[in-house]
Amino acid sequence: MAEKTHQAYPTAQANGYTRSDGESLVSEDELKRKKRIKLFTYIGIFIVFQIIVMTVFGLTVMKVKTPKARLGEIRVQSLTYVPATPSFDTKFTTQIRIKNTNWGPYKFDAGTATFLNQGTTIGKIDIPKSKAGMRSTKKINVEVSLNADALPSSSKLGSELSSGVLTLTSQVQLKGKVELMLIMKKNKNASMDCTIAFDLSSKTVKSLECK
Repeated sequence: MAEKTHQAYPTAQANGYTRSDGESLVSEDELKRKKRIKLFTYIGIFIVFQIIVMTVFGLTVMKVKTPKARLGEIRVQSLTYVPATPSFDTKFTTQIRIKNTNWGPYKFDAGTATFLNQGTTIGKIDIPKSKAGMRSTKKINVEVSLNADALPSSSKLGSELSSGVLTLTSQVQLKGKVELMLIMKKNKNASMDCTIAFDLSSKTVKSLECK
């Protein structure tokens, strides 16, 4: 009886392709390269983001703006006038407001608010040394008494009183410093130039404009 011979055949891969060790190394290198590219991309995005954040921070928080001084509401307590003399006498209360829009406090020295009529100083009030906090307004209550004693005889006060409107101006110049992040200080002067129009018939403030 003849013996049956069995011939061995190589086992085929499922996909019909056998992967060599060299190709495995190339694939691993390619994977590492892609990971490095992805890492560098993330680092680049992070750096750009930080630059944007620092730019916005520098343009907003670290930008020092000049504080502003303004007069608040004026409450007239008394107002008398005589066009023939001419003369007037008035007393009122108001607020001097120091508005600070910076991201740090504004510390200012003592100063003076000056009141004028037709360019001549007719009165002054003292402003104490103080501080306007971060992004806030410091309000200082004051009482003002003014008259025409300091005006020269050549003034046109008589015609102004006869018109029914008395116009005064008020000026303030405060020296101070804005402090940011507890390390940076910058000198800034808060100024005010207001025009006040009194209605003599009603003895009230007709208008108040500040710049």
